[in-house]
Amino acid sequence: MHWITASLVSAFFIGCYELSIKHAVRDNAVLPVLFFANVCSAAVWGGLLGVAAAAPGLLPPVLVTTPPTAGQHLLLFGKSALVAASWIFSYFALKHLPVTLASPVRATGPVWTLLAALLVLGERPTWLEGVGVGVTLGSFLLLSSAGRREGVHFHRDRWFGFLVAGTLLGAASALYDRYLLGRLGFSAATVQCWFSVYLAVIFLPLAVGWRLRWWPRHEFHWRGSILLVSLMLLVADFIYFGALRHPDAMVSLVASFRRGSTLVAFAGGLLLFGEAWSGRKLVAVLGVLAGIVLTLLG
Repeated sequence: MHWITASLVSAFFIGCYELSIKHAVRDNAVLPVLFFANVCSAAVWGGLLGVAAAAPGLLPPVLVTTPPTAGQHLLLFGKSALVAASWIFSYFALKHLPVTLASPVRATGPVWTLLAALLVLGERPTWLEGVGVGVTLGSFLLLSSAGRREGVHFHRDRWFGFLVAGTLLGAASALYDRYLLGRLGFSAATVQCWFSVYLAVIFLPLAVGWRLRWWPRHEFHWRGSILLVSLMLLVADFIYFGALRHPDAMVSLVASFRRGSTLVAFAGGLLLFGEAWSGRKLVAVLGVLAGIVLTLLG
């Protein structure tokens, strides 16, 4: 699969992932949702590790992991810690903000990824690709500004602060992915496998603290959407990691394409959760489409 196609397919599943999160955390405790969703992901990869050990050659190469060294385990744990921090902020924000607003704000992550890619990795997109990225991200900002009409005042809403923190950490994670997969040569399966396992390990003490009431907390209710959170992310990330490993892939553009997930989350927020619709949001969504087309033409 070409890296551009892979990025767009990953975007679709990321949109489904965000809708699953919204359903899972709505009026529900966040930390247990994070823990159980990642236990599900770790269980999937644990099963694949067991199959690979018991019957070498049975699994397709894309699902076979390479045993990491001790130093590589530390690098993968660092990736998990970075994502865990991003998710804690983002999940709490998604619980309290409409997904039609939260998703586009999260989508501004490529702005920071692009700047860092230009400064750190030396990437240089074409002028048309740059225009496409700019139009797409400008549309995201227009869409997020519609929040003021819905009573969400970003400058004094702490959940918006959580959303910004999660977005910045997510942008850092995107650069780290490129480093692991592009510079160090990790396979997508190896990164995703151990990333999932270590996330479950990181969230375990937080889940225990929630269970023992170490802090005031909400009640937890099991929902099938927790499984969907795990499944949608596994599929989206596996395709995404494959895109990043392509020698011609540019992290700034992969990140921008992936933000097309906002279209899926936006439609789902309107249809599934009955969130507010406005002409400003529609204009912004059309801008997102235009930006993606310009980037593809570049």
